[in-house]
Amino acid sequence: MSDRPAIASDPESVRARAMETLFERLESLCEGAIAIDRAGRVVYVNEKYLHSLRLKHASEALGRPIEEIIPNSLMRRVAETGEPILLDIMELGGEPLVVTRMPIEDENRNVIGAIGFVLSDHLDNLKPLIARMGQLERDLRLAKRQLSQGRAARFTFDDYVGETSGIARAKELAGRAARQSVTVLLAGETGTGKELLAQAIHNASSRAEKPFVSVNVAAIPETLVESEFFGAVAGAYTGADRKGRDGKFRTADGGTLFLDEIGEMPLQLQAKLLRALQEREIEPVGSDKVTKVDVRVIAASNVDLKKRVSEGTFRADLYYRLNVLSIELPPLRDCVDDLPDICARLLDDIIQSGDYLKAKLTPSGLAALARYDWPGNVRELRNVLERALILSDSGRLTAEDFARMLPGGTAVGIAAPQAVAGPIVPFAEAEAAFEKRTLEGALEAAHGQIAEAARMLQISRATFYKKLAKYGLAVSDTSAV
Repeated sequence: MSDRPAIASDPESVRARAMETLFERLESLCEGAIAIDRAGRVVYVNEKYLHSLRLKHASEALGRPIEEIIPNSLMRRVAETGEPILLDIMELGGEPLVVTRMPIEDENRNVIGAIGFVLSDHLDNLKPLIARMGQLERDLRLAKRQLSQGRAARFTFDDYVGETSGIARAKELAGRAARQSVTVLLAGETGTGKELLAQAIHNASSRAEKPFVSVNVAAIPETLVESEFFGAVAGAYTGADRKGRDGKFRTADGGTLFLDEIGEMPLQLQAKLLRALQEREIEPVGSDKVTKVDVRVIAASNVDLKKRVSEGTFRADLYYRLNVLSIELPPLRDCVDDLPDICARLLDDIIQSGDYLKAKLTPSGLAALARYDWPGNVRELRNVLERALILSDSGRLTAEDFARMLPGGTAVGIAAPQAVAGPIVPFAEAEAAFEKRTLEGALEAAHGQIAEAARMLQISRATFYKKLAKYGLAVSDTSAV
């Protein structure tokens, strides 16, 4: 007969003994152990840990909240969630410690507390892990900094160039807006600098250190507008992020939210925007809870919102809530006296943004620019200046440089209608002849590129093709080359 003791075959006994053995082994091998109950109060601390905790006796810790013993401890989270934190680096008294934290369960698998073990206070063998974690932390800080910079406003009132009455008035009102936290409505044609002025208001305000978030309402698919603005909880709709998402209001909290092309916001969401403006609170998609936000809204529109209100496509109450302070930005054609200063600033920006020659705008070039009415305003002017600079070999921009790109006979680009000697012809015939010459002139100025020629004439590409067919004009489109 064997003298070996009988081995317990009861699975529960084996399991219980295994847990006791594991605890005893960990407790003997680790540099410290501490346990809490479900309420976060310390119920156990071993002798090894007392020195690191600056304690003389275990009784000094028992019954006290874990955070009083270990500031910023994550033990309470483990006890509340039942989720272990298997490997972590914790700083205690300026020293890094490798720790593991696990929930404690009763016989019914109910979480009744948590226990933490200091696996090592000698980190030489863990240098690769620590180096990797340090790199991840640096990458995270860099990503946060880059995101913050991406949401920073870079323009100031000095960038809104001009002294004519319209620009001066817009600057004066914008300065007043910067001193208050009121909602602002910027009105003006496309390309007049509405976002530039919005950034300048933000940078001159008390919110300058907070985020500036810009949203083009017209660019967001209608099905996503609500979640884009107000956020969504996890699983709020099919395809939603499992972790949920913050909306633009949350992202801009404390700062400024710039809503460009506000007139394109779907009517059904305008009531929710109105509530956010009035109550300073938002309700994410899929949630029944409201969240307080502190956001200054600057809205912009290149359409007549009053007309939209009368047509029933824009809420009157939202219009009046946005229109606390309205600032009208003048079109470039009304600021011809400011054209030299505006061109100088734009050329400086263009040169700094690329490898361009030092540029000089000649009097003839400036005169050619002044004769054009600039339907695209400053945005179009910058485009023309940059294109002329790319094509220039000397950096001296003359009327001839702009003749190839300015439509309508303002320079030399598309021939203006000339008085022709001869018999009077019916108006329809004369109109057709003029339209045909205009198409031919646009094609010549655009070097055969249909898209560019259509842009010059401010018509769609499809319309341009129809008119070419109407007059039997054949062309080899080089737009895609």
